[in-house]
Amino acid sequence: MEMIAEIVITACLVIGGFFGLVGSYGLIKLDHPMARLHAPTKATTLGVGGVLIASMLYSWVFETHGSFHELLITLFLFITAPITANFIAKAYLHRHEQEEVLPDPQGDKTWAVLNRPAFSPEPEETQKG
Repeated sequence: MEMIAEIVITACLVIGGFFGLVGSYGLIKLDHPMARLHAPTKATTLGVGGVLIASMLYSWVFETHGSFHELLITLFLFITAPITANFIAKAYLHRHEQEEVLPDPQGDKTWAVLNRPAFSPEPEETQKG
């Protein structure tokens, strides 16, 4: 039983290391910031998740007590990474807003931040005396 557990833990570590390496390489080599955003949020998330799952399995099998800290960290990471990537992408689109460079929203006027409403200050209310 221990031999199978060691193989599974080793596989999780190797897979996690591979995804971490691919994510780091993509972060360095991709040229456009929007393309560069996918490497750490997808590949590296899977890499860290694999290492945390291996750590959780190790504590259950060899230390005879389960640890849910790693499970909570993995779940939190898988939930927050896409949200963070979405916020970074929205900030990038907001900062570098040029309609000729951005993708065509194909008739959708509410897509991302392409068509923001113009700011119009509210008129001051007159005080009744």
